[in-house]
Amino acid sequence: AGITSILAKCGIRHTDSDVATAIRTCVVLVFAWAMAGISGSIGAIGAIPAKAWLFLTLSGLATGASWICYFKALSIGDVNKVVPVDKMSTVLAVLIAIVLFGETGNLAVKLAGTAVITLGTFLMIEKKQSVGAEQKQDRAWLAYALGASVLAKIGIEGVESNLATAIRTCVVLVMAWAIVAAKGKLEQVARIDPRELAFLAASGIATGASWLLYYYAIAAGQVSVVVQIDKLSIVVSVLFARLAFNEKLSHRSAIGLFLIVLGTAALAIWK
Repeated sequence: AGITSILAKCGIRHTDSDVATAIRTCVVLVFAWAMAGISGSIGAIGAIPAKAWLFLTLSGLATGASWICYFKALSIGDVNKVVPVDKMSTVLAVLIAIVLFGETGNLAVKLAGTAVITLGTFLMIEKKQSVGAEQKQDRAWLAYALGASVLAKIGIEGVESNLATAIRTCVVLVMAWAIVAAKGKLEQVARIDPRELAFLAASGIATGASWLLYYYAIAAGQVSVVVQIDKLSIVVSVLFARLAFNEKLSHRSAIGLFLIVLGTAALAIWK
């Protein structure tokens, strides 16, 4: 999961982010249905009620919007700043669980953990004041990254998660290509640099592979621990961002990363 954003960033240096999202989704779709097949949930597709189909479609649209926001954020912002904001979904998940589902066990630890992660994220994305066009771009990537984090949490209850993911990805695929067509960007597909196309495909494969590993980790380990370890992929992203793009962490960002890891570990251990 940690190298997904790195490979994606390599694939959108010159490629439009909307086009990149549409192409990458084609690869992810294969893995999504493979996951549904491995989990044995494809046979349950006929039993999904009409109401669930409606919410699956809406959830798919939200997922598509999340991916589009994420790719746009990556195209104009640093990996070391976009990824931490995206991982704020951990905080959203905890708060939603507390407010909507009454999961108040170890409440003090949960609140402290989310507060530490939030502080760490702020330290990682904070930078010196910029002006003019640079300031607008700084605000733009942050807005897109926040949008990706929020929209990614919209899901569906009552449908097996792997099957729901596969169906949502179909919606994302249609949505992504519809946006490309509506914006008149279809002709750009034929002009994509083959090297960037390879990186986009690799990013999709990395996403699918991370899903497979996550599935088997959940089957063999404790769910509460696996979920939080998955969020720690930010460390891998930061390391590869240093190697691939020479994105160095400032002292503030390093402290922020430490706090994110600390808060995430606390949520995993005392969940």
